[in-house]
Amino acid sequence: MPNKAIRFLLVDDLPENLLALETLLRRDGLELHKARSATEALELMLRYDFRLAFVDVQMPGTNGYELAELMRGSARTREIPIIFVTAADHNEIRHFQGYEAGGIDYIYKPIDPIILRSKAEVFYRLAQQTINLEHQRDELRESAQARDLAIATLRAHADNSPLGVIECDASLNLLGWSGGAERIFGIGAGRLLGGDLGEAGCFRPETLAQFRDWIAGAGTVARHSAEAVATGAKGEINCEIYGSVVIDPATGSPSLSLQVLETTERHQAEKVRALLVGELNHRIKNTLANVQAIMRQTLRTSTTLPEFNLRFSGRLQALARAHSILSDVTWSKASLGQLVTDQIEAGTLDRDFIDVSGPDVALSPEVTLRLALILHELGTNAAKYGALSQASGRALGRVSLSWTIGPEGLSLTWQETGGPPVTAPTRRGFGSDLIQNGVGDGRVEVDWNKAGVIWRIMIHSGFGPDGAQRSAETRIDRPGLPQRDGIKDSRVLLVEDEPLISMELSDVLEDAGARVVKIAASLDEAMVAARTLDFDFALLDGNLRGAPVDVVAHTLRLRGVPFCFISGYSRDQLPRDFQDAPLLTKPVDQDKLLEIVLKLQTGERRRATG
Repeated sequence: MPNKAIRFLLVDDLPENLLALETLLRRDGLELHKARSATEALELMLRYDFRLAFVDVQMPGTNGYELAELMRGSARTREIPIIFVTAADHNEIRHFQGYEAGGIDYIYKPIDPIILRSKAEVFYRLAQQTINLEHQRDELRESAQARDLAIATLRAHADNSPLGVIECDASLNLLGWSGGAERIFGIGAGRLLGGDLGEAGCFRPETLAQFRDWIAGAGTVARHSAEAVATGAKGEINCEIYGSVVIDPATGSPSLSLQVLETTERHQAEKVRALLVGELNHRIKNTLANVQAIMRQTLRTSTTLPEFNLRFSGRLQALARAHSILSDVTWSKASLGQLVTDQIEAGTLDRDFIDVSGPDVALSPEVTLRLALILHELGTNAAKYGALSQASGRALGRVSLSWTIGPEGLSLTWQETGGPPVTAPTRRGFGSDLIQNGVGDGRVEVDWNKAGVIWRIMIHSGFGPDGAQRSAETRIDRPGLPQRDGIKDSRVLLVEDEPLISMELSDVLEDAGARVVKIAASLDEAMVAARTLDFDFALLDGNLRGAPVDVVAHTLRLRGVPFCFISGYSRDQLPRDFQDAPLLTKPVDQDKLLEIVLKLQTGERRRATG
């Protein structure tokens, strides 16, 4: 029994009577309190809770019946059972007076101990049961409070959690729909509870069928998981679904608890990551292909290894500095002014003998890399042969570099004055080719003015407001790759937006006996060429300045012209409708290129990868 005292009150004006009652009623677990008057009894009742009161009827002052009337008038004491103790004879009138005053029984003097103890025992047991019930009530109340707190906590977790919690019965009728589910799917619980989950329109039929399979397999696998595409508050969403099948122990009926985690942002991030990795791979391979082209073209026009080393190192450093500029702006837009300053600081251009003017212009990464190489070639040749060549340790003339933005595009003018007399070169070297072809779909004009060469470079795209060369080098004809009968005199359409790479591919093809009918550096140029020109096969870059080449490939396929992709991207990132087309990865191996070209020329169109 809980450790809570049971108290009886004994009221009698005679001490010996109180002692007799106390002696007869004493037992473990029972507290006996004694009062010798009505006043003293009321004071005790205000201090303690009593389970029974033995009250003597005949007391001086306020008698037992009057005390009972007073007890009945107070909310604190009216529920205390009263047994009157009296020495008077049995009298119906007296009995009625006692019961009317609030008494429940009588004990007559002389007191029979057995009767006294029997009647007291009844109230003692009732008190024990009451205490037990009160204790159980308190425990149930505490349990209910703990349960309510746990339910409120779970509901708060469910409502505030990124998980959407959905409860269904065996027929997929909705029993629960958390606040998280409301946020994910944009539908309130009031519209759904009691209805079929399928009618909510959140899950596709195949997902609902999967839920039914989970329920049907109750007892074998309790936990399930799946990835699905659903309809959410913002349209189509990706989500992970975790399901638990719960069996009711009373009825044996299964129910399904679903926890839904929206993963749309993660899927998008994974797609972006894959795109970035592919783009990084493409840029690295394009860079390597450019380096390869610079190396091979420099080697073609160099007579000695020291000369090759000097030229190749200078061009490579110009490319590296341009990469550094782009890295500082996270490969977004680079400043043309910064690019020129970089050439001055590197020593390619002498700041004391060059005049620079022009508005702030932001260049795309592709144009930045090309202009870096063009400015390097212009500065190098001016220092070797032109206005910046030295006599007695001092430059002979000056260079004026200016640019403007007009309706046609970005116009750059490189004008030299005061240098040695200018004569047009009899043969063009790699530097001149790089300047002439380095602006992609732009235009380059050169004026071999006797007083100083003037280069005018027009760039049509790849620039915006910010927030090619005279060469006296002699090309040394070197033995190229041997001409191949299957390639000789074949006509080639070359679609490539990187000038250095297109120059290198052209040289390889022409050395093997082929003729490049057109180098298309943009999607528009490629489409015009694919529709109108006559050629035997095409080499097709997988991406032209960010634009996919699917439409060009479709045009070639409709014309029955074989083609090969040349790209830094993997096959997964190339047009899906042309998985049978050969693929050469950058940087291109010359032998592999000619091998695939030979297969294209001879009509063999099986898939190849280089």
